[in-house]
Amino acid sequence: MSIPTPPAGGNNEGRPPRGPRGPRRDNRDQQKDDSGLFEKVVFINRCAKVVKGGRRFSFAAIAVVGDRAGKIGVGYGRANEVPDAIKKSTEGAKKHMFSVKLKGDTIPHEVFGTFDGGKVLLKPATTGTGLIAGGAVRAVLEAAGVKNVLTKSMGSSNHIAVVNATVAALLQLKTAEDYANARKA
Repeated sequence: MSIPTPPAGGNNEGRPPRGPRGPRRDNRDQQKDDSGLFEKVVFINRCAKVVKGGRRFSFAAIAVVGDRAGKIGVGYGRANEVPDAIKKSTEGAKKHMFSVKLKGDTIPHEVFGTFDGGKVLLKPATTGTGLIAGGAVRAVLEAAGVKNVLTKSMGSSNHIAVVNATVAALLQLKTAEDYANARKA
């Protein structure tokens, strides 16, 4: 009496082989809309107001929009439903876009940004280092098009404070041409 062997490929017949931990899911919350902008929802907050009939929930979302070539915007939206809050935050981010000075695929120099309790340190890195950053900082830098950078988030872990501290740091960046022009003037 022999035991039949299962067909080649096992349960995953017709599928490509996977590693031991499965496929990566880095692009869960990111989309590219029809205008070619990169959008990412950084955080969604639920707020409860206690009223006579029970709890009334509202939602707040913070989103980052960028062209991955040096232009980014950050938006904050509040609504009674999650999709409406996300829509408001992305529209606000598109309205308030600004340019960031980059040096290739990294930043020109080390910079430290603060906002409320959030403090973020950004350091340039050589090609191949990658984007060494946490959630909120990573979203802002991905949207800006920074590919090689070292970061450290200190102080508050509040998503809004960290995103705004990162934006404050990026606004401080200057290129060598900016310093040369300042000397001439």
